[in-house]
Amino acid sequence: MTAKTKSADLVQTAATEAMTETKAQVTAGFEKTLSTMKDGMENAAKGFEAQQTKMKESMAKAMKTTEDMVAFSKGNMEAFMKASQIFTAGLQGLSKHIASSTQASVDEAVAMTKAIAGVKSVKEAVDLQSGFTRSMLEKAMADTSKLTDASMKLTEQAIAPLTARMTLAVETFGSAL
Repeated sequence: MTAKTKSADLVQTAATEAMTETKAQVTAGFEKTLSTMKDGMENAAKGFEAQQTKMKESMAKAMKTTEDMVAFSKGNMEAFMKASQIFTAGLQGLSKHIASSTQASVDEAVAMTKAIAGVKSVKEAVDLQSGFTRSMLEKAMADTSKLTDASMKLTEQAIAPLTARMTLAVETFGSAL
């Protein structure tokens, strides 16, 4: 073998080794890039799945809160309707009492007028009028007391459903504040 051939063989061998090494490096780089891309895609998919799960949980929580608020509002409306019914029924009772009391007063006034028409002296008329006035004042005071008590009782009964809802609201939402 000549020096030229030896040199050519050496160059050929070096070139072959360089090609083989370059191919190995390119293959390793390509595989590393491919592996990195695959890992990145897997991480992105996991992150997307985690975000999707969190979003579903948030939506479920928001829907539950909305359902709770609608149910609570419905309870409020029912309490308001109940309070209105109690108040209306109570006002009817008070109105009946006032009407009967007024009718009794009118009847007594008519009877008093007839009695005064039949008196024989001024003194008798004044005595009758004084007794009537005293009697009417006592009845007015008694009726006022009864109406005040009935009104207070009615107010307590009518406001009870609303008070119960307010208490429930504080218990339910007070911890959230």
